[in-house]
Amino acid sequence: MLKIAFSPIYKYKLPEKHRFPMIKYELVPEQLLYEGTITEQNFFYPPQLPEDILLLTHSKSYWDRLRNQQLTRKEIRAIGFPMSIQLVIRGLHIANGTLQCAYYAMQHGIAMNIAGGTHHSFRSHGEGFCVFNDIAIAANALLHARKVKKILVVDLDVHQGNGTAHLFQQEQRVFTFSMHGAKNYPTRKEQSNLDIGLPDGTPDGPYLDILKNILPQLFDRIQPDIVFYLSGVDVLSSDKLGRLGLSIGGCKERDRIVLDTCKKNGVPVAVSMGGGYSERIAHIIDAHANTFRTAQDIFF
Repeated sequence: MLKIAFSPIYKYKLPEKHRFPMIKYELVPEQLLYEGTITEQNFFYPPQLPEDILLLTHSKSYWDRLRNQQLTRKEIRAIGFPMSIQLVIRGLHIANGTLQCAYYAMQHGIAMNIAGGTHHSFRSHGEGFCVFNDIAIAANALLHARKVKKILVVDLDVHQGNGTAHLFQQEQRVFTFSMHGAKNYPTRKEQSNLDIGLPDGTPDGPYLDILKNILPQLFDRIQPDIVFYLSGVDVLSSDKLGRLGLSIGGCKERDRIVLDTCKKNGVPVAVSMGGGYSERIAHIIDAHANTFRTAQDIFF
C-alpha cells in the first residue's frame, strides 16, 4: 500500500497574502480521495520530529531561536513567512513525515509526503519559504542509524536545492543532483554534486531528454540504497515563479521517468512535493496529483 504522510497541521492558516501557495496542502489530498486514487487508509499522521534527530542537521542555536521565537527581522524576511510557533511545529511534523516516508519506502518501495521539499533551509538559517530541510533531516537520520550507506537526492524543483547542496558538500555518502532554472532563485547557487541549470523556457522535449540520459548513469555510478525525490511542479510553463516551459503532461512524464528508474533498479524512493505557483490552482493540484497517480501505477 502507498503510504502518504499527511497531518491536519499541514493546513496551517497563514495571513491572506500567503494563503495561495499553502492551500494545495488541503486540496491535493481531497482530490486524490475524490477521484479514488487513494483512500483514508493510505494516510499516516507523523508526530513532531524529536529534537535529537533535528539536531543531526540543524544547529542548536538556530533551533533555540526558532522555538523561543527570537529570529531577527532579517532572518524572518529570508524565510518569507510571518514567524509563529505554529509554523515551527508544522515544520517538525513535515520533516518527520519525510523521515517516516523513508522507512515506509524501504518496506513498500515508495512513500510520499503531501508536503516537504524544503530545500532552501541551511544548518543555521532558513530562506525561500523553508524553515527546516526535511530531506536533509531524513538523510542524516538514516545515516546516523546506519540504515543506509549511499543516498541519492534527485531535486527537480525549478529552484536549485541550495540548502541541501550546502549541507552535504562534505558528506560523501550523499549525492545531490539538482536540475533547475539557471537564472532563477537563488541568485547565488551552492554547488551540488551535479547541477544542471536550464535556460528560461526549456520545454518538455529537451528537459525529458536530459533527465532520461542522466538518471540511469547516476544509478549505475552511485548505487544508492535510497532516493529522495523532490517533485516540485513549479517547472510548469504556467508557473508564476518558474520560467521553464513544461506542460502538465511533461511534468507527469518527468515523474514517471524518476519513479520507473527507482522501481527498475530496486531502490526505495521517498517523495517530497516541493513548489508550485501557477496562476490557476487547478494546474497545481493536477500536476501534484499526477505524482501520486504515477506512483500508484508503477508500484502498486
